[in-house]
Amino acid sequence: MAEYLIYFNQQWVGDHSEEWFRGRGPLAMAVVNEIKAAGAYVFAGGLEEEDGPVFSADATSGTLMFSDGPFVETKEFLGGLTVVDVADEEAAKMWAGKIAEACGWPQEVRRFKPQHGNRVMRSRLANGG
Repeated sequence: MAEYLIYFNQQWVGDHSEEWFRGRGPLAMAVVNEIKAAGAYVFAGGLEEEDGPVFSADATSGTLMFSDGPFVETKEFLGGLTVVDVADEEAAKMWAGKIAEACGWPQEVRRFKPQHGNRVMRSRLANGG
């Protein structure tokens, strides 16, 4: 099993009506519920847009500094993400495709580097600590 990050940048969403977005919510939740039912769910969530708090922490100078705003000024920012734990790349692609169809915008997929204990920690979190 391997964990994959499925995500999108907010700028990939495009301009749509409120009605269009309201229609997408149930479709996206249905996919999340399907991922949960398949036992592949780790996490999913959307991020607050421009109005939400954004700050950076930087210790590269040897002193920890916090600043308001993103670390690098950029026109793109993360809009939302899903983490799945699946057997292989094909399964990750399948979930990314279902999410892309439900949301109506592109998704990018990246595999997490393997880390010892990820499954144990996730199991503890899922069981309340």
